[in-house]
Amino acid sequence: MNRLHRLLCGLSLTCLLAACATPGYDTTVAPLPPETTNVDSYRLGVDDIVQVSVWGHPDAGVTAPIRPDGMISVPLLGDVAAGGRTPPEVAQDIQTRLQEYVKDARVSVILTELHSHEYLSRVRVTGAVRQPVSIPYRAGMTVLDAVLAAGGVTEFAAPNRSSLHRKTGSGTGSYSVQLDNVLNGGDLTTNYPVAPGDVITVPERIL
Repeated sequence: MNRLHRLLCGLSLTCLLAACATPGYDTTVAPLPPETTNVDSYRLGVDDIVQVSVWGHPDAGVTAPIRPDGMISVPLLGDVAAGGRTPPEVAQDIQTRLQEYVKDARVSVILTELHSHEYLSRVRVTGAVRQPVSIPYRAGMTVLDAVLAAGGVTEFAAPNRSSLHRKTGSGTGSYSVQLDNVLNGGDLTTNYPVAPGDVITVPERIL
């Protein structure tokens, strides 16, 4: 009897898994947007101040602001592009160029003061919301927080066709947000954490 019971249970489980794999079921999970909130992924801006350090060669380092042309002045090298790049990207560029002057150069670039961050760190909500807004980013903020700050959606919105747009190293990524499910269904699957510079768009429904 126990053997028969185990066989029936196994058969039931197999049927359940097969049903879930049929075309009528969507078992995919929307990919999470890549995080961009850590310091190493922050893209430097005009007036930000960085510290360039060369291990074992303090005279080759410098602490400097990023000029309006996006450059910083580095000893031995002169101008180095920094605006729009991450600290590790700038460090790698300097390290490569320094090999001509310093053998086995090891370079670090640290962001010491943020002055362009006020613009870059905002989150924007546009489209069929009651009050399109541009709000300061804060740690832990989600799509739902941003949309509520915009007063919620209007009666003309198609919230489940909303999208989150985020700048990445290769361009801009777009991620589907099922906002109606978040607001009214309690399904937080697409209630993504937002990052500085994100834009959330809520389209109007097609009449």
